[in-house]
Amino acid sequence: MFAHSKVRRVLFGMATGAAILAASACGGTSAAKGHSGGAGASASAEANSAATVTILPKNGSTGVDTNGTLKVSAAQGKLSQIAVTGDDGSKVDGSIAGDGSSWTPSGVLHTGTKYSVVATATDSQGKSVTDRSSFTTLTPSATNVANFNVDPGATYGVGMEVSLNFTSAVNDKYKASVLKAVTVTADPSVDVEGHWFGNNRLDFRPQQYWAPGTKVTLHLHLNGVRTGELGYGKQDKDVSFTIGRYQVSVADNNAHTLTIYKAPGQVMKTLPASLGDPQHTTYNGKMVIIEKDPTEDMNSQTVGLGNAYRIKDVPHAMRLTTSGTFVHGNYWRPASTFGSENTSHGCVGLQDVQGGGDGNMPAAWFYNNSLLGDVVQVVNSPDKIVQPDNGLNGWNMDWSAWTSN
Repeated sequence: MFAHSKVRRVLFGMATGAAILAASACGGTSAAKGHSGGAGASASAEANSAATVTILPKNGSTGVDTNGTLKVSAAQGKLSQIAVTGDDGSKVDGSIAGDGSSWTPSGVLHTGTKYSVVATATDSQGKSVTDRSSFTTLTPSATNVANFNVDPGATYGVGMEVSLNFTSAVNDKYKASVLKAVTVTADPSVDVEGHWFGNNRLDFRPQQYWAPGTKVTLHLHLNGVRTGELGYGKQDKDVSFTIGRYQVSVADNNAHTLTIYKAPGQVMKTLPASLGDPQHTTYNGKMVIIEKDPTEDMNSQTVGLGNAYRIKDVPHAMRLTTSGTFVHGNYWRPASTFGSENTSHGCVGLQDVQGGGDGNMPAAWFYNNSLLGDVVQVVNSPDKIVQPDNGLNGWNMDWSAWTSN
């Protein structure tokens, strides 16, 4: 049976970047040889050092863009140490060119942050010069928040996809920058790739289901990343969760069963089921459990089926699609229905009692033994394969299609 969609709680937050080489301050005056000619706040140099340092943007600059504006260069010498720190406690990573003539940050700067730069260059005689500068980045007129679907420290099933929904559309020309700033890593390591569904949604998954016990971390480094002509990201945070035991279930439309596998090819249990009737068939394909609720108010009007039903206390409801496909308990059909006949409006129904209080019922057992992120695959239905963005169902896309954008 179908039911109305529910707005789910999501979390978002902030995190910091990685540190680079720290530079020690040298004594001296701003008039010492090697001063960058006004770009830095102060400079100091060993006597007769030929090296000079230039820091851009110039000292005291405000409203500085977060990307492409910070540059450090050296003349008549090579850069040896660079330290860039923000007043929010962040440290900016970067790299010195092979010839030592320049340094560039590896990522974007945070918005609304005052940065201090200390840069040292050394000439061919080993004599050094150090320059310092500070500037403040812009404060954007609009921020774009990525709401995400995983909780820190939680345990999910092997099919859990990481899904981000941005509060504002991400401009196509900035999607690559956003995808560089948002990554998902796994331990043990496995390739995890992102896929855009339109301009507001970005999902991540590996090629195959996660291995049980995998530690997964979502890295949100969006602070300072432009997402539109006026909008910038603000979050900087890591969110880690764990993949639990393997459990994948197969709902067979023809056999009227739900078979639960505890490992590939190893059956744990088979339950009698009732899928969608001929007028309201169940989607084929792999679907991930994205919600679990002890009871669900199911109203046919919310899914375009008029006054077909209104059941306010559907027990043991587990949502599989945004549009309203569930695995759920059913107490209003005769017990003989399950395992022999398809009578639902598109859901996978399991025998239950009103109120869901009998733990021996099939629906109660499946609910109690399921995690968010478990996969339920429907086979042999006359319906089409579920769309990959209708829930967390990207497993229905092959890997080449998933990695194509």
